Amino acid sequence: MSFFNSIISVLPEVKGPTEKYLPFNTKLKWTLAILIAFFVLGVVPLYGLEESALANFEFLSIILGASFGFLTTLGIGPIVTASIVLQLLSGSGILKIDTTTHEGRVFFQGLQKILSIFFIIFEAVIFVFLGGLVPALGFSPWLLVFQLFLGGIMVLYMDEVTNKWGFGSGVSLFIAAGVSSQIFIRTFSPLNSLGDIAFGSGQAPTGQLWVFFTSLTGGNVNGALLAATAIISTIVVFLLAVYAQSMKVEIPLSFGRVRGYGIRWPLKFLYTSNIPVILIAAFLANIQVWASLMQRSGHPFLGTFAGNTPTSGLVLWIFPPNIISNLVGGIFDPINLAHAASYALFLMAGAVLFSVFWVQSAGMDARSQARQLMASGLQIPGFRRDERVLERVLDRYIFPLTIMGALTVGFLAAFADVSGTLSNGTGILLAVMIIYNLYEKIAQDHMMDMHPAMRKMMGK
Repeated sequence: MSFFNSIISVLPEVKGPTEKYLPFNTKLKWTLAILIAFFVLGVVPLYGLEESALANFEFLSIILGASFGFLTTLGIGPIVTASIVLQLLSGSGILKIDTTTHEGRVFFQGLQKILSIFFIIFEAVIFVFLGGLVPALGFSPWLLVFQLFLGGIMVLYMDEVTNKWGFGSGVSLFIAAGVSSQIFIRTFSPLNSLGDIAFGSGQAPTGQLWVFFTSLTGGNVNGALLAATAIISTIVVFLLAVYAQSMKVEIPLSFGRVRGYGIRWPLKFLYTSNIPVILIAAFLANIQVWASLMQRSGHPFLGTFAGNTPTSGLVLWIFPPNIISNLVGGIFDPINLAHAASYALFLMAGAVLFSVFWVQSAGMDARSQARQLMASGLQIPGFRRDERVLERVLDRYIFPLTIMGALTVGFLAAFADVSGTLSNGTGILLAVMIIYNLYEKIAQDHMMDMHPAMRKMMGK
């Protein structure tokens, strides 16, 4: 531990605010500044890059907040990986760190920063030397590795600035901003794929709203129908995700030492939130990345691609077909239903597996929750004050919520992917849950110092 402490002590650190309470306007300014900086980094290309084979994997870029071929190629991947590894090690008891103390929290955060830097270097080397990013003729691959490292470090410290001076975490902010901007562009952008004004250029605009109107005026019924279904399916998934996120079970609790005072402890229907679908979706995306890299090296053991589309092997069955597009376009094949069903089953079964694993390893199981509630002096009214009794009562709710919540997020993500929404299904779920949680936190912590117009918009 002393070795890690010595490294942590020399790592640069973002100094937090001296005042205990930051006003809403200050947090808003810092959040917007970091968000603008992140978007700027996302349009700065890597110098000396010849080809980016990773650019085809749009889904992976969404959940990682990455822009392949630019400074933010790594995105939040190293930070998330380090966080998951530390959470699993800590939750399983392998790594014993007392995060209830100030020293323990500082050490845990420092350890996470060290691990994040390690994964930044590791992923940069892997992406370049396995052919994901090909340097141009005459340029050293280490130049690309250095630029990836630089971009990863900048994202790491922007996340730290957001954590200390802004709203929520930078990781969540970058994911939500990336998904939201993609949906906005694919809905309203009048530009075509080349970046020119689409009207009069002979190419369709990127924004599906413009596609809908131009298709209607041009008599293209199929084009108008495809654009309308993309917009409608996105709205449906968004509303279903908001509804599922708002559902919860409230368990009455009372303080054993304070008579007549109690609280209602909420257990959300999506108990593990978006963690399981992130893990299974990232797992499937990594299979596709590795399959592409292996095909490029001449060993297509996991399947083959024709452009961006899988054509054989395992990757074909874990790739979502656009059922609506195929139906409207008249190219529907019954095998598409089998592909859609296999993809949905992979997502739902994987989400359940990762959800159960996450609950057990991250200290969210009934036993761990009962222990924490007992340590806080809480108990269920009408039941004996005993940890085993509290565990049995909580287990009636936690395990079913773990399974049903995972099945729900898996189904919603699969439904969004096969119905052709304006963004990836997992990305939409992530954005909804992040924005919903951010809304709740802002409404709870900063309602009093908001502008009256902002307060009214927040529903207070």
